Amino acid sequence: MNLTIRHSLHIVALAALTSAFTSCSKKETAQTETVEEELPKVEVNVVTARDVPQVNDYTATVEADNINNIAPATPNRIKTISVEVGDHVRKGQTLVTLDQATSDQLKINLDQIQREYDRAVKLLEIGAGTQQAVDQLKAQLDAAKSQYGNLIENTVLTSPISGVVTARNYDPGDMTGNLPILTVGQLSPVVKVMINVTESDLAKIRPGMPVTVAFDAFEGETFDGKVARIYPTVDTSTRTFQTEILISNPGERILPGMFARVSVDLGSRYNVVVPDRAIVKQTGSGNRYVYVLHNGKVDFERVELGRRLGDAYELISGVNSGDTVVISGQTRLADGVEVEVI
Repeated sequence: MNLTIRHSLHIVALAALTSAFTSCSKKETAQTETVEEELPKVEVNVVTARDVPQVNDYTATVEADNINNIAPATPNRIKTISVEVGDHVRKGQTLVTLDQATSDQLKINLDQIQREYDRAVKLLEIGAGTQQAVDQLKAQLDAAKSQYGNLIENTVLTSPISGVVTARNYDPGDMTGNLPILTVGQLSPVVKVMINVTESDLAKIRPGMPVTVAFDAFEGETFDGKVARIYPTVDTSTRTFQTEILISNPGERILPGMFARVSVDLGSRYNVVVPDRAIVKQTGSGNRYVYVLHNGKVDFERVELGRRLGDAYELISGVNSGDTVVISGQTRLADGVEVEVI
């Protein structure tokens, strides 16, 4: 082989070797870069525990503290109604008068029995009558007085309380029926609302506990209230207990039917608080999870949420104080995955 051909073969071999080395180097570099790129990049946050206020908010509708339905004991025709819905009434004020034809007849009968009784007493005094006759007429007289008194009470209807007329169901000339003629609600010194308390919170609420109440009608203003009583029977459909709240109502500004928001302070709990960005919801379920960083890898920890605190959540369980949690980059993560912290 001549020198020229041999020199050319050396050049070709050297070029092939150089190309193979370069290709291998590039491949190794590409593989290294690929490995580096495959590590998910995450942001983390070290979480701590703190006292978390346990203030429960409830919604309810205002009711009068005491409600009286104004109606006669027996059906009768209405003659007059002296008040309208919204009118303030005082205790003992006449509200309704009914037809008095029956009462007039009873009064005539009562007067007749009274005269007979008086005559029997005089005859007994002069020895011309008997004690038995006097006793019989006395019993008739007492019965007639009672019947007449009851009828009068059901002919002139008065208010047993001071309050506001909240309903009117009839007009003059109507016959009374199943509904009350009027409804009077007592709005002072307090009104009430009924809230539903869960079984878990029941032990923390006690009669006399102060509460704060706000109304849409009085923006920026709050009213003092207190827990009056807790009903001992659970509502089986909601697993809650009805609780009565009394609210101070100076000047009777708070009216029945108003929408109320009741805030009850149940103290505080010492729990871990995490940014809301750390919470991951499992698809297809209501479970919540947090990725916790340990030695460069993440663990998928199920958590129980407590209260929402602005841009954070209280955690009842699942994460410890001092843990490092992932707050960004969760989409590429799974349990046990190695990550790069940025």
